[in-house]
Amino acid sequence: MGTFATWLSFTILIYSGAIAEATPYTVYRGTFVQLPHLDSSSAKPELARTEGVLWVSSEDGRIKGYDWQVNDDASFQSFLSSHSWTDADVTVVESNAEQNEFFFPGFIDTHIHAPQYPNLGLFGSEGLLPWLNEYTFPMEASFGSKSDPENKDTDPKDTPPAGLRVYDEVVAKTLAHGTTCASYFATIHVPATNALATLCHRHGQRAFIGRVCMDNPDQCPSYYIDQSADEGFNATIRTIDYIKKLDPNGTLINPIVTPRFAPSCSNHSLDGLGKLAASYDPPLWIQTHISENLDEVELVQQLFPESASYADIYDKAGLLTNRTILAHGVHLSKDEMTLIRERGSKVAHCPASNSALGSGLAPVRFMLEQGVTVGLGTDVAGGYSPSILEVARQASLVSRVVQYSAEYQALSGNKTSDGDEKLLVDEVLYLATRGGAAVVDMADDIGGFDKGMIWDAQLIELGAGLKNSTTIPLDVAILAGRAKTGRVGNVDLFGNETWQEQIQKWMWNGDDRNVKNVWVQGKLVHSRDE
Repeated sequence: MGTFATWLSFTILIYSGAIAEATPYTVYRGTFVQLPHLDSSSAKPELARTEGVLWVSSEDGRIKGYDWQVNDDASFQSFLSSHSWTDADVTVVESNAEQNEFFFPGFIDTHIHAPQYPNLGLFGSEGLLPWLNEYTFPMEASFGSKSDPENKDTDPKDTPPAGLRVYDEVVAKTLAHGTTCASYFATIHVPATNALATLCHRHGQRAFIGRVCMDNPDQCPSYYIDQSADEGFNATIRTIDYIKKLDPNGTLINPIVTPRFAPSCSNHSLDGLGKLAASYDPPLWIQTHISENLDEVELVQQLFPESASYADIYDKAGLLTNRTILAHGVHLSKDEMTLIRERGSKVAHCPASNSALGSGLAPVRFMLEQGVTVGLGTDVAGGYSPSILEVARQASLVSRVVQYSAEYQALSGNKTSDGDEKLLVDEVLYLATRGGAAVVDMADDIGGFDKGMIWDAQLIELGAGLKNSTTIPLDVAILAGRAKTGRVGNVDLFGNETWQEQIQKWMWNGDDRNVKNVWVQGKLVHSRDE
């Protein structure tokens, strides 16, 4: 298990059993739940539930049509006949109504640090900047190759075996939690970054892969730093070239330019990375951090006194574009939000991480009202879970208390709360799907079930529930226990819930045990039963 080839073979074996001989189309039949597309970022979404069929082309993985009038076996046979489809033309995948199953769009993680996965739950006690030095930088530095100390190689096989295991695990684990698309920060190391890209491609997860750039010797540890801005540019180009060769059409894997954050980069590095992203056609995606922590914001003001704001630093470097993902944004000013909106940049909201590291409460409702596009990020390992569903929960909880912060009161003009800051279930699930799709500039392709969109989806199973247990004599029920009552994971259904209430219970109590199957680009990439 020590070589890169072995790990890739292992990954292929996991999924080979899930891949059947493809028919021209796959017909998905049953219950579909999604958040319809909104024209305005400040509008409030509502969950929509439909029963019927939709069909996906095996050639390009896109939804070719749907029919919500197909609701029984007779109408289904009529539907097949109307398309002149035989058993050789279609594969049928059904959700099980008795098990309260439904198809739901795949989750989109707009900000996650893949190499930090072993540090889940390790926060320290002193906040962001000390945490980086105590936990993050040492872990990321371990992904370097002793045989390539100058970071000149590009071959993924030079990644340390421990690093390969971490990357394999984080991709598999996020898929198991229903994450079909992730924007990953890697490390400064070219071979390891290329290994992460290769593993995402092998697993079948849609991903943006970024080699981290950090060249400021005053803010980066001597053992973990680009020796110069130019070295960082060249190393980044080597990862870009590798990814474009790995996936020439960018179907699944795309490079993303990744200055770690302003303090870790020189002005030369920031300016050069902005030019580098713009030099491609179309321009490359960009990801970085902004205004995560008050100490960080103060440090930025000291390091860049010539700039009007944190966002202004990135704007002057050409790093605020319509393909830019800004992680956190906890302490953005209203003027910064306006600038971000005008440039078309987006924000990755990471509430679990912000709470765990004590960074603050991001005013997401206020951002949305300012026209800023927002998605959700786990921010592993500042965030303690690889689950976007857990992040959705935390986003809702944070929205319920943000109104009590003095910073929010000043930002909103001492607005008297009427509860409008709260993000309800529909809204956080929108951020997890459609919102995330917009953040990664793929709003027309993923995040929903519209005709022409890509089938990036998950089959959720809530279980038959506890409704039948009331007919069991008390002594028998006690002896039998709860294992046979039809529950799946932590979701308890009693049979009297509306479908909206079932979704609420899933959002607040669900986990990877409820994720039965996951598809990316129309291909099955995870099955709970495999």
